[in-house]
This record gives sequence, structure tokens and C-alpha cells, in this order.
Amino acid sequence: MAGLLRQSTQLARVARQTQRATLCRALLRPSRVARQLPLAVRTTSLPHAPARLYSTQGPQPPKDESKDPIKPNEDELKAKDDAAALLEKERKDWPLPEGWTYLTEDEMTVLAEFGKNERLPQWMRDDFAHNLESMRVTGAPKELGEMLADRKPGDMTIVEIGKFLRVMSKMANRLAEYETAKELREHGHEDAAKQAGRKESTQEGEQDKKSEQGQKKKKDGKTGDGSGGKDGADAGSPFAKKWFLGRFSTGDLIMAGIVWAVVLPFFESSFFGQQKEITWQEVHKNFLAKGLIKKLTVLSSGKVRVELNQEGAQNAYDGFDQNTQYYFSIGSVQTFEQQLEQAQKELGIPSAERIPVNYASEGGLWQVAMAFGPTILLVGLLMYTTRSLGGRGGGQMFGGFSKSKAKMFNHETAVKVKFSDVAGMDEAKAEIMEFVSFLKAPERFERLGAKIPRGAILSGPPGTGKTLLAKATAGESGVPFFSVSGSEFVEMFVGVGSSRVRDLFASARKNAPCIIFIDEIDAIGRSRQDGNRMGGNDERESTLNQILTEMDGFNTSEQIVVLAGTNRADVLDSALTRPGRFDRHIYIDRPTMKGRQDIFKVHLKKIVTNEDLEHLIGRLSTLTPGFSGADIANVVNESALAAARVNAQSVELIHFEQAIERVIGGLERKSLVLKPEEKRTVAYHEAGHAICGWFFEHADPLLKVSIIPRGKGALGYAQYLPAGDAYLMTVQQLMDRMAMTLGGRVSEELHFPTVTTGASDDFRKVSQMARKMVTEWGMSDKVGPLHFSEDPNQLQKPFSELTAQAIDAEVRSIVDKAYAQCRDLLSSRRTEIGLVAEELLKKEMLTRDDMVRLLGKRPFEDHQDFEKYFGGGSKSAPPPPPAEEAGSPPPEQPSPAFRQVDGAER
Repeated sequence: MAGLLRQSTQLARVARQTQRATLCRALLRPSRVARQLPLAVRTTSLPHAPARLYSTQGPQPPKDESKDPIKPNEDELKAKDDAAALLEKERKDWPLPEGWTYLTEDEMTVLAEFGKNERLPQWMRDDFAHNLESMRVTGAPKELGEMLADRKPGDMTIVEIGKFLRVMSKMANRLAEYETAKELREHGHEDAAKQAGRKESTQEGEQDKKSEQGQKKKKDGKTGDGSGGKDGADAGSPFAKKWFLGRFSTGDLIMAGIVWAVVLPFFESSFFGQQKEITWQEVHKNFLAKGLIKKLTVLSSGKVRVELNQEGAQNAYDGFDQNTQYYFSIGSVQTFEQQLEQAQKELGIPSAERIPVNYASEGGLWQVAMAFGPTILLVGLLMYTTRSLGGRGGGQMFGGFSKSKAKMFNHETAVKVKFSDVAGMDEAKAEIMEFVSFLKAPERFERLGAKIPRGAILSGPPGTGKTLLAKATAGESGVPFFSVSGSEFVEMFVGVGSSRVRDLFASARKNAPCIIFIDEIDAIGRSRQDGNRMGGNDERESTLNQILTEMDGFNTSEQIVVLAGTNRADVLDSALTRPGRFDRHIYIDRPTMKGRQDIFKVHLKKIVTNEDLEHLIGRLSTLTPGFSGADIANVVNESALAAARVNAQSVELIHFEQAIERVIGGLERKSLVLKPEEKRTVAYHEAGHAICGWFFEHADPLLKVSIIPRGKGALGYAQYLPAGDAYLMTVQQLMDRMAMTLGGRVSEELHFPTVTTGASDDFRKVSQMARKMVTEWGMSDKVGPLHFSEDPNQLQKPFSELTAQAIDAEVRSIVDKAYAQCRDLLSSRRTEIGLVAEELLKKEMLTRDDMVRLLGKRPFEDHQDFEKYFGGGSKSAPPPPPAEEAGSPPPEQPSPAFRQVDGAER
């Protein structure tokens, strides 16, 4: 077999045989196993010997009368002598290992019977015979000769098969090496072939002495002396073994052929008994004519199984084997039925005693494989999964499902984030650094009777740096740091979450002192009262219970700190947030003006810019009120991208301002072209906002206004600068803001006969602000100082219908007051609205300097930061058009962009 699979010429011969068409049933008799395959596979199977239709003896070659069959001629004698001399020469190159011998001719004959099984494919039988010839040179273990001498007629028992396969496994590698040496000799490597034979003989002897050590050496294809390659053969040596698919050697393939030849007959005979194929003529003569047939079964593969009367067959034939099943092949069922009917008529069998004929599907090994194959495959897959996952740390069923997915970091890992990279949260950073000090030097605190806090919750809006602070802790703590997400505890299998929690804390105890960080803990730490209203047990609840148990079950000597991050600290279970579990609650809010400056200093270190950093940082910090750390990082990155987009040598101020506009308003949609009347409406809408922001005292100062569409559905854009970081707001400040928000709709009403849908977002903001004034901030005289928070998860409102009507009335009253305030201002400033709108139509964008040029200085004093960074003009402000004069008259009122609606009020 090894020679057949390893030589390219013989591979080509096999390929040509498999493509030979089979057109006549008389020229092809497939084996019993092959005929159980589908028809499409059967038609391309290997050809076998021609069928014997009328006798059980194959065709014999013609006899040559000129030759004496008793006395051989001289050529035959010379050929035998040459073969014997060649055999002796090869045996010298392949000396027998210790415990091996050469088989006698009788033993070779007995061994050859295994390869003559008719159920084996022809190429496998030929390969088996070829390996037997090779055994004349390589020899065989003495144990094989003893087994063949003690061989009894009949099928082998399981014990005999086990011994036989064990002996054959020893021979497989030696046969493979012999085939390799033959190929080397054919290619002119005579010395390498001799060296391979002596080396293999020595190795076989050593393996017989030290079999256990030899198996360890062969594991992973390595030898005991540390040499590379598989089975001790150097991959670059000329006598190295050939490997198929990276894992099967020629010895493995030889062993597979031997196992197939020996085991297949045993299992077939065990399941179905010994089967023998005969012809229809033999059935008619030996069984049908003597009345020995009990039943005929027509199978789907074109075969007919003959079921005999056992008692009659034993009486008719001496030595009849009851375990033998007879079958014969047919062309078509209809022809077979006609032949059977005709034969029974000729024999004079009455109709009532005719042989019954059944029809059944094919049996045999194929049917057994189809029946038990899925189950065996499933069991094998589970075993493979268990072993493969178990090798990565999961030593139980389903591998590492119950193992924690937490990643451990220490001072040796490549965590590049340090506390110096964290800015804008000085108080939170000080708290975390204190935890690190607890773990590094606990005796300094324990000396005074202090206990290390069990844990801390980092809460706050998204993007404020909770996870970044945890990364810095891992980079500078100097103790093991376990990081895991809350969602990684919950899987589809029940009980996995609690098991992973136990495994996480068990690993933490082994590495104490250490820190555990659970990101997004609200995934498993939600309140048990709100999380399960429909009844039943929740996997998250069991996971939470296990966390509570592990955190409360710490010993005082176990220096383990648990940090948790969440955006929704309000939904966490009270048992989780109590002192003793999470002792400290660290709220990380959006950075202040000073915090934004520190964050910009950190991110601008990597940016190439020629701007004055102090002025740049101050201006950008003023332009980004309410920005989180993640927003600031995005602004800096977008500014660098904007500069690279225009091939700039460095990042300039205009690029930073473009990045801020992109983060706030979205990407400019230059492809969205508005109609002239729509563009005019948007210009007057934005002009109304700008005029309100300019002349209302408590409104935010205007920085920029544009009618270039941005983002999703925004046809205009206005940027305002709040008066610093405001933490308290008065009623008048809120009213001015609502009036400024309504300025766009009021401007449309004053300058056009009808209104548009462009103010829908303004109405939403005004309604929310007015409702909060009534229900949360107590700014309504009728409702009073009450707080009604509307929880979307609650089905019932926290107030009565009468109170709801009062709230609605107060909200409408506040909005009406803001609307009246806005309309009074814009009615008196219609000329200014026209100036700003027409300028917008020309330039599409106005800055604060343009507003000062058109409207004069703002009548109210701006705050200090605004004057410091924006009082002297803006570098990004476009210059005024050259045709415009300072004393030019105001433009005429715009013509109506829409037709007058009947009954519409101006």
C-alpha cells in the first residue's frame, strides 16, 4: 500500500482505472460493500475481475504442450537464482532487529489468506500482496510466526485480532522505511538506502527494549535525543518518511490497510454472518431443484438474498455452515420474477407451494453506519470538544464554559496607559490612586486600625473616562489586575454566570493582593425588584447573588479590591451598592473648563501644529462646553484628519473649529441642494435664532450661524457659547432660552404667509424645558414645589388626572409667555432680521464678527473667557465682500416665497 500511495506513476495508474467507464454488467462485479454506495458513486468505482456466470472456477491460461510441467527450463532456474541472490543482498542491507525472524513459505501462505478477501477492493488486495513480498526482506516479529503456527481454521476471535494488530503495528513502520529505501535506490541514492536500513533495524531493536520510552519520543513527531522531524527522521534527510496531510505517514497507511483487511471480515461476520455470492444457475441446480429455498429477498442494490431451510440443507450437504448467507445478482426485478416463475413451472412446483419473494432495502455495513453514524459522530464531537477546550483550561464537560473570561494584567504586561494619561478628573484619580496605595503598602493603614475598602463604583455619563481610569490602574498598580465585562458572565447555559463569578474570585484569591474591574456592571447588577416582574428565576439574578456572596465573604487578610464601572448607577441593586461591598461611589462628571484644558493638553501632544498651544487650548476649551473626554479626543482626531484631507503641513485653528462643528452638528451635506424658496426660508429661520441670541440678556452669545445642511435633517446650524459652566439657572434664564429657541418659527410667521415643518425640533426642546420647570424644578405657582418624575418603565403616572391637567395648563402657559416674549422682540427687529438673512443667503455662514458688523456690539457684557478668546476677532471668519459699504441702506423685505393662504393671518 505504501508503494502504491507514494509513487506518482502508480497514482496515475489508479486514477486512470477509476475513470474507466463501466457499460456492461457482465464486465463488472462490484464488491458487496461497494454496491451499498449510491448509484452515482458506484458507476465510478474501481473495476474488478470479470464475473463468473456459469462456474465457480476462473478462466485458466492455455497449456503449452511443448514444455514439461515437471522439469523447469534453464531460464526459470536462472531467474530463481537471481531472485534468491537479490533477496540475500537486500537482507544484508536490512539486518533483522532483535526478536525478529524470517517467515517460512507456509507461514507466508497462511498470512496471504487475509489479503484474498473478496470484499476488499482489488487495489487493496494487490497492495497487501506487495507488502507480503516486502516482508521477505524486512522479516517479522517472532510472535507473528507463533500466531500463524497456532492458527485454527475459521474466523479469528477478538483476542486473536488484538494480538495480530499489535504485531502488525510493529511491522508498519519498518515496511514504510523499506519502501522509502527502495525509492532512494531507484533514484541513485544507494548509500542513503543502506544507511536507512541499518538505522531502522537499530531503532526497531531499541524500541522492542524500551517500548514505553519510544511512545513518548514519538509524541508530536519528536525523538528522545531532541532531533527535529517526525519519528526521528530529519525532514531534510534523504531517507525521511513521507507524510500525507501533515499527520499520516506511510506506516500509518500500511497499518490502516492491514486493519481494514483483518477487522472488516470479523465485523461483517459478527453482524451479518459469512456471505457468499453465487450464480442463478447454482441457485437453480443446488437449492431450487432440491426444494431447499425457504424465502427469497430482493434487495434495493440489485441482489437477491437466499434464505434456506437449515434442516434440509444440513441433510443434503455435509458440513453445511448455517452462518453463511448466499446471494446472487440480478439485472432487473421483472426479469428475475419471470425467470423464477418459469423455473418453478418447469420443476412442477404447485402454485400454493411457490417460493415467497420479499422486497427490502439494502442491509450491511452501510445501513449500520447510517443508523449509528450520527450518534457516534455526536459522541466523538463532544469528546473532541471536551479535550480541546480542556487543554485550554477547562477540565470538565463543555470545556471552559464555566471558566471566567477575565483577562489578567500585571506590571510585566504591555499596558501603555498611565495615570499621567488621565486628565480632567482629579478627584476620581486621587480616589483610585488611594486604592493602589492600600494594596502596595497596607501596613501604613492597618497600623492605625484602618481597613482596606472592599470596592468602588465608577459612575457617570458615557465617555467621561471610567474605563480609561481602570486601564491606568492596571498600568501602574503593580499588582495583578483582572478585567472583565458584565455581559461576559451571562451565557445561554443556566448556571454559567455564577460559576464564572466563583472562578474569577478564586483566581483573585490566588493572586492577592489584586484588583478586579467589572465594566458595565449594570448588565448583571440591576435591581432584583425591577428586573423580574413576570415571575420565574433569572440567570442574572443568580449571578448577582453569587457576586454578593463573594464580595461579602472576603476575609480581612484577603487584599482584593473590586472596581466597577457603569453609566446607570441608579438601576443597581441596593444590596450591591451598600457599604461593605462597594464602599465608595465615585461619580465622574463631564469635565469643567479647567478639566477640558488638561484633556486637550494630553491629546495635543501627538498633534503637529504651529499654533500657540496656550491660546489654542484655551480657545478650544471655551468652544467645547459639556464635552466629555471621549468627545474631546474625537475633536482632536477629526482636526488632524481635516488637515490631512487638504494636505496641510500642520493642523491649524480652522481645522480644529471644523472638527468641533462636525462633532456638534454632523457632516456638511453639500450634496443636498435646496430650492431657492426653501433656502430663503432657512435663512430667515436661522436669522430669527441669531437675533434672539444677540438681544436677549440671558441667552448664550452667538458664535456662528450657517444655512449649510448638516447631519440628519438639519437644514441650518447655529453655534452658541454658554456663559461658562453653569450649574444653576433662574426662571428668567430659562425663559430667555425658550424664547431664543422659538425665534425661528416666529421669524417665519413674520416674513412669510405660511410656516414650515423646520421648527419641530425647537418645539420638542421647548416642551421638555417647560415640563421640567413644572414637574421637577417647582417653578409653577399652580402646581407648587412638587417633583413628578416620569419613569418610562412604570405603567401608571405618579399623579392624578386633575394634577395632569394642571401640569398641562402650566406648561402651555410657560410656552405661551416665551412665545410672546420672542414675538415682541422680533417684531421690533424686523430690519435686523432682514440684514442677517440676506447676508446668510450671500455667504451661507456668518461668524460673530459678521454679527458685530451688521448689528453692532452686543448690548450685554460677555463673560471673561468669551472676551479673552473671541473678543479680538476670529481667524476663521471670512472677510466681508468687497462690494459692500458700511453705510449701505438696509435691504428690501423679501418677497413671499409661498402663496397667500386664504384666511391666513399675517
